[in-house]
Amino acid sequence: MAVTMAEIQKLRTMTGAGMMDCKNALTESNGDIEKAIELIRKRGQAIAAKRSDREASEGCVLAAANKDFAAIVALKCETDFVAKNADFIALTQQILDNAMASQPKSIDYLLTISVDGRSIKDLITDKSGVTGEKMELGFYEFVKGESVAFYVHPGNKLATILAFAEADVNTHVAHEIAMQVAAMNPIALDRNSVPADVVEKELEIGREKARQEGKPEAILEKIAQGRLNKFYQESTLLEQEFIMDNKQTVGQYAKANKVTPVLFKRVTLNEE
Repeated sequence: MAVTMAEIQKLRTMTGAGMMDCKNALTESNGDIEKAIELIRKRGQAIAAKRSDREASEGCVLAAANKDFAAIVALKCETDFVAKNADFIALTQQILDNAMASQPKSIDYLLTISVDGRSIKDLITDKSGVTGEKMELGFYEFVKGESVAFYVHPGNKLATILAFAEADVNTHVAHEIAMQVAAMNPIALDRNSVPADVVEKELEIGREKARQEGKPEAILEKIAQGRLNKFYQESTLLEQEFIMDNKQTVGQYAKANKVTPVLFKRVTLNEE
């Protein structure tokens, strides 16, 4: 049967699929819109299955904060061209909006959330069919606190979220600490938060380096502890030099402004 341009446009608006995909689906379904939508969805499922072994290293990272909850989502794809597409960014935003509304405890639960009768997992599969690329929800992170903040770096490849112990936090101060996490990539909040295996690894590296330098065995532990302290200063948020003023640490800046960071998350698709 003949397919009209109005029908093609209607299907395209409903699915986001390309003009030819819509025309072919309508032709195959004899003009039945619901059957055409199902055909397009099946095409997305087939593409997703076919490209499951491909690497999705590009994508879009977005974050948001509201009262005591902040979240990051990263929707991944294969190419930067698709990652910068307005529809792809809009889908990422839609996933983030639903995460903020539902506050799911895990990425698996987030994928099951229904949007207009379709799960988020299905929406991603549908979009994969439209673009012809593998897509996946690569990251979902959240924090809760008396107050929260977020930062999204220009380009939508890197975002951070923070929780604070105080309910009334200066937004500028919170934003600058969120930027610190983005720029300096701390591994933990403070030295007490660094995992024990990481501490032991750093101590062993310090001992071995001292041995290679010919230092006496009796002072290896002291040297290793000194190098561990430097590691803490470089790698824990509160002991790092503050990027806006290297005359003070982040901890000193936070204390001066009467804020207490208690938790942070950082997600990036950039190579570091």
